[in-house]
Amino acid sequence: MKTRKLKDNIFYVGAVDWDRRLFDALIPLPDGTTYNSYIVKGSEKTALLDTVDPTKTDVLMEQLEEFPKIDYIIAHHAEQDHSGGLPAVLEKYKDAILITSPKGKGMIMDLLHIEEKRFKTVEDGESISLGGKTLRFIHTPWVHWPETMSTYLEEDRILFSCDFFGSHYASNQIFAEEKDKVYPAAKRYYAEIMMPFATHVEKNLEKIKDLKIDIIAPSHGPLHNDPKFIIDAYKDWVLGKPKNLAVVVYISMHGSTAKLVERFVTSLTEKNVVVEQYDMVSVDLGKLAMSLVDAATIVIGTPTVLNGPHPNVLYAVALANALRPKAKFASLLASYSWGTKIAEQIVGLIPNLKVEVIDPVICKGLPREADLSAVDVLAAKIAVKHREAGLM
Repeated sequence: MKTRKLKDNIFYVGAVDWDRRLFDALIPLPDGTTYNSYIVKGSEKTALLDTVDPTKTDVLMEQLEEFPKIDYIIAHHAEQDHSGGLPAVLEKYKDAILITSPKGKGMIMDLLHIEEKRFKTVEDGESISLGGKTLRFIHTPWVHWPETMSTYLEEDRILFSCDFFGSHYASNQIFAEEKDKVYPAAKRYYAEIMMPFATHVEKNLEKIKDLKIDIIAPSHGPLHNDPKFIIDAYKDWVLGKPKNLAVVVYISMHGSTAKLVERFVTSLTEKNVVVEQYDMVSVDLGKLAMSLVDAATIVIGTPTVLNGPHPNVLYAVALANALRPKAKFASLLASYSWGTKIAEQIVGLIPNLKVEVIDPVICKGLPREADLSAVDVLAAKIAVKHREAGLM
């Protein structure tokens, strides 16, 4: 693979991973991903910004053959999909200085066993000159680890933002030309990785707001030569009100819960509440996470298994609690045969959700007409809540 020129003396040396379909043994990657690495050459010094996942180190090293000397290696983030190529790069460039945030140093030493003498730590706002190209380091903690930082190339007005503004989207196009494809990939990425840290994302958006930025160069996915596109998207996801949307996550073993859900969705539809419905038997967890970005209401549907929720539903509840969406309301549709503690258990599992819990509908056996009427009442309450919140 050959290096790709971004601007004068600035090059892309990353790798495209077309076929990867799972990240961290957890996150689906329907569109693959990229591991973005960059070279910035000044008149005096050369810097490499990030490396690649260990599986793609050979791709990076082949491109680095064009650069006989590298003086600085900037490690924005310790996680191995960014830092995994560091051992090979440090072995090739034995005099190169590894620059990290103070927290990043310890984490990289723990994860990769790199010698302490190779490191130089930089404080927030500190700069180095490469000769006509100035790298200013901006600490951006908790997007999405505590040690993360970004680099602003002052003369070329490029923000190397690490995971901030990234997307898992494999493409041979350097820039986000196909915005209709990049937007959902970036939203999925935000939902799965950034949403739990929304308050920190907000602080970091504020931190970069006065920078003059021509290009945002993240560590995954296409670069943004229209920075407003991705910054405005982040502002909506982080700061915007939830939408007139109820996300219904359910599973049904013998049809009782499915009947409750079917009636509920029909009733919400009649009341002009938008619904996105997910069956935990076949759910794409990334799509569910994307829906949670916008949801005003989350409703769980589950049968009773050993006195509690179905295990697959427990997973969905744990996911919602971990992602901390900005939903305002929650409720429950459930069925049981001889006894249940579903309501208490589910409410106890969502301490991170700042939601008003609306009275659930829990039926014994196959729903009777009274149970279905109670479902209609629940739908009506949710519609009223949405209207009162200014969402309809």
